[in-house]
Amino acid sequence: MPVETPLAIHTFIEATNREDTDAFLASFSDDAVLDDWGRVFTGRDGIASWNDSDNIGKHSRFDLVEIVVGTTPDQFVVTIDVSGEGYNGLGTLTFTVAGERVTSLVIT
Repeated sequence: MPVETPLAIHTFIEATNREDTDAFLASFSDDAVLDDWGRVFTGRDGIASWNDSDNIGKHSRFDLVEIVVGTTPDQFVVTIDVSGEGYNGLGTLTFTVAGERVTSLVIT
């Protein structure tokens, strides 16, 4: 069942669309992990590297299609429509959040 978008995920999407790197990185906890099809980036420095090469660095734009609760109350499965100079098309992002921060993001 669709749910309200948690602040951490809203910030992640909006910061990407505005190309606001500081706000994008602030949406993650200090020890967050991002797994992009098996390429794993750890902490804000690792996620900053992914952001430069695969996200804001590629002028990505995200349109939220759907968000549902995952297997735990703090996990959300998000379908987005991606456009930009990198990947284009639908993507599935599985977020784990704690408060206002993303602690884990798995892209498939």
